[in-house]
Parts: sequence; structure tokens; C-alpha cells
Amino acid sequence: MQNPLGIVHKKLTDVMWNFIVSGIIMVILAALIVWTPAILQLLVGLFVLLVAYCFFYAAYKIHSIRNHID
Repeated sequence: MQNPLGIVHKKLTDVMWNFIVSGIIMVILAALIVWTPAILQLLVGLFVLLVAYCFFYAAYKIHSIRNHID
């Protein structure tokens, strides 16, 4: 029988890395969107940057939960 905490630890690690990669992609997309001069594109870029920050924050919280489990 597998250790349940080990399974949870692995799943949390996978989710954490998923959020980190998604956040990096969103930051790159935000930078590409903001380079054009239109105000609408600036607002869309800021929204994408906000979503990227949320992904990074969620990954940080999952990491802290995983550390508490250990």
C-alpha cells in the first residue's frame, strides 16, 4: 500500500509546477501584448500579468502546504 501523504506530496508538486509554468507563459504573453501602443492592449496585458501573478501566488501557497505536510 502506498503512503497517502506521499501521493498528496507528488500531486501538490505537479500542481505547483503547472502553476509556475503557466505563470511564466502568462508573463511572456503580457510582455508581448503590452509592446503595442493601443490602450486596450495595455489593459489586456495588465490583466494577463494579474493572472500570471495569481498563478505564482497559488504555486507559492501550494508549496507552503506541501512543506507543512513534510
